[in-house]
Amino acid sequence: MASSALSNLMLAIHEKKTSSLDLYRPLRNYVTFTYSEREAQLIEDDLETLKQLRSDVERVPDPSPSARRDLLVSYYKALCLVETRFPISPDQHHVNAVSFLWYDAFKQKHKASQQNIHLEKAAVLFNLGASYSQIALGCDRTTVEGRRQASHAFIAAAGAFAWARDNEATKAMIGQSSTTVDVRVECVGMLERLMCAQAQECVFENTIAKGSTPGVSAKIASQAGIYYEEALAALVVSPLKDHFEKGWISHVQMKASLFYSEACYRYGMELHEKEEIAEEIARLKSGASRLADAKKSSRGAPAQLVEAMNKLEASINCNLDRAVKENDRVYLMRVPSPASLPPLPTFSMVKPMNMTEILDASKEKMFAILVPDSSAKALSRYTEMVDDVIRTQAERLQQASELTRVRLKEMDLPDSILAVDGNSTLPADLKDDVEAVQISGGPAGLEGELQQLRDLKRVNQELLVQTEELLQKEATEDAQFRSQFGTRWTRPQSSTLTKNLQDRLNRFAANLKQAGESDVKIERSVRENSALMSILDQRPIEAAVPTLARPMMSLDATEDAIVGNLKQSLRQLENLGAQRAGLEDMLKEMKRNDDILPKLMTSTGSYEDMFRKEMSKYDHICQDISQNIEVQEQLLMQIQAQNEEFSTLFNLEDYKASREKCYKQIQAAISKYREIKENVNEGLKFYVTLQDAITNVKQQCSDFVMTRSIQCREMIEDVQRQMSGLSFQDHRSSGPYPSVHQRTASSSPPPPETQNASHPHPHPQAPYYMPAEQQPRPGYTIPPYGPPPPYHTPHSQEPPQPYPPQAPQQPYPSWQQGPYYDPQGQQPRPPYTAQNPYPPPHQGGGYYRQ
Repeated sequence: MASSALSNLMLAIHEKKTSSLDLYRPLRNYVTFTYSEREAQLIEDDLETLKQLRSDVERVPDPSPSARRDLLVSYYKALCLVETRFPISPDQHHVNAVSFLWYDAFKQKHKASQQNIHLEKAAVLFNLGASYSQIALGCDRTTVEGRRQASHAFIAAAGAFAWARDNEATKAMIGQSSTTVDVRVECVGMLERLMCAQAQECVFENTIAKGSTPGVSAKIASQAGIYYEEALAALVVSPLKDHFEKGWISHVQMKASLFYSEACYRYGMELHEKEEIAEEIARLKSGASRLADAKKSSRGAPAQLVEAMNKLEASINCNLDRAVKENDRVYLMRVPSPASLPPLPTFSMVKPMNMTEILDASKEKMFAILVPDSSAKALSRYTEMVDDVIRTQAERLQQASELTRVRLKEMDLPDSILAVDGNSTLPADLKDDVEAVQISGGPAGLEGELQQLRDLKRVNQELLVQTEELLQKEATEDAQFRSQFGTRWTRPQSSTLTKNLQDRLNRFAANLKQAGESDVKIERSVRENSALMSILDQRPIEAAVPTLARPMMSLDATEDAIVGNLKQSLRQLENLGAQRAGLEDMLKEMKRNDDILPKLMTSTGSYEDMFRKEMSKYDHICQDISQNIEVQEQLLMQIQAQNEEFSTLFNLEDYKASREKCYKQIQAAISKYREIKENVNEGLKFYVTLQDAITNVKQQCSDFVMTRSIQCREMIEDVQRQMSGLSFQDHRSSGPYPSVHQRTASSSPPPPETQNASHPHPHPQAPYYMPAEQQPRPGYTIPPYGPPPPYHTPHSQEPPQPYPPQAPQQPYPSWQQGPYYDPQGQQPRPPYTAQNPYPPPHQGGGYYRQ
């Protein structure tokens, strides 16, 4: 067959015509009445867009079929959004001011008018299929690429007509008085078959152009003929037989016969190559007979089509004559009757395009703010269904993981299998404890901390000795002057003033002695337990755990195979766990992305059907989860059997006992280390606190010694003046002991008033020491050597107070019960279980609890 002769013999569909229609005002009024004026104002832009789309559809078709196609797709999506939000019907509560009118595409005198949006949608889909057919007819089908493009366009046209047949044609007739024949199910179904036939024809022409084998060409041609026959079957019965012109019917009939005969011709060529001459003759006779019948009714048919039939008939007859001669001379086969032959093999290269994605309006934003109550309730129900699936499957996954963990722990896996390779492990909590010990320095770091204790103790002892030397030196000087001056040295003795300080220093000395004994106990505990704690210094700590020894004797050397099989099973089990984690993440991700509200807003069918379809996308994940759990159960049974064999061969019970013994040793070492570490820390706190206390007392002693030194100098001057015979009566008003900076006795004394003004004494003080039977000497009401604050005594005639004055509460009351000393002679329970006295009262030390 000459493809060029058939290249222009294809049919295109003309679009339906309509009348002008205003959708803006009726739809806006409905929104105002049903929702509010605010919503009506918010959707005005969408209404304007819809109005413009309808106006463009009403106009004469655009010169560009592609632009017309895009317009019709956009308008159809808009109609889907209108359908779910604006009920258009004669009902008084619906949009009843809109009536769609369309003319028949094949008999334009026929028209239909309905208050039914499905008539509008069916008409738009019809025009969409027509525009695709015009695009196909406009392709250059003299080239391979042009025919490929034409085939694709015909497939899209078939998809548009199929969508109209399945979704809108029937609804356009329900409850309505009339509709045009072109949008009825029979007509759009016939057009869908016709478009598929022409698409298959384009593929056949490309097959011939590419030089494909006769067998392949025959199958494609046979399927093209079947498509044409299906279209013809619809054209010759009511309601289409009287609706289409005879030229349409004649064209489709001749194409059906032509491609059947073409298939017979191509198939006969393949049979000839196989030397199946008898069947070849029968096929060629069948094709020739079909062409002869078609030519009888070809009056008025296009000349190109008649010419193509004549050429094909000549080719068939030529091959038939050759085959008959060869059979008569050589093969002598019995020729079967054409009626007894099986149907020709077929191969469909085309099918109607799925228009779901092209016509999907769920992603459109038009009228998005209008959500009918029915859609909101449907969304809530669907969400509950999805949540139930997610929750059920997540629980199954978690139970499977927990089952794996428990079963492996019962079999002591994978720890025992790791121990074979020397990769022993520790329980997680025990490993954490060991790491904490090692981070804090470990047993190896205890010697450094013990040295800190020694250093702090030495510093405290040195401070205590320095403080005692200060007081001793001051007491020795006071005793020397008292011996030198006798009764003239009237100030109190040092021992009466420093009794409190001496007592505190004595307590500090006792504390240090007791602390030294505690330090000895700590050091002894470190030495005695060093062997036990040395295990904690091993890095990594797993090196201390015993390994699982291989059998010393093996008759068949199967241990490697047993270990290898068990390891492989454990790896498979691990992969199943990772797969479960991925499945759970996939479920959550699907739920996050599962937004069907736009689909609900564009759906015109049953919500239940949509729910079943949408929920089905979770089926494959649920099946994967079930399969994962089933495989895991089988694998766990296999691992259990392998582990029993492994345990018997490697004497696993003895290894477990030795490993547990090691675990207990490590735990005991940790406990002893923590005990010693706590004691050391308490000791460090004690020495630091004691050092602060001794430093404070040392400062008080220094202040006391300095004050006594000043008093000593002034008293020496006073005694020297007495011994020189100076008259103190002349200077009684100027103070008992003039300062070294006062004027000499030869100076004229100022009047009493002036002297009192120059030397005021707003806080007269009592002498440091004055026996009860001794009366105050004249002029001694303010002793010159009274200590400055904070060491002065109150203004009273009381006996001398010890230095420093007693406060209502001792500054360090807890020292009376510290662990490093025991004034009552009680010794703390080793090692240092008495409470530490030096931290604040709300804190307690580990080694220093009573």
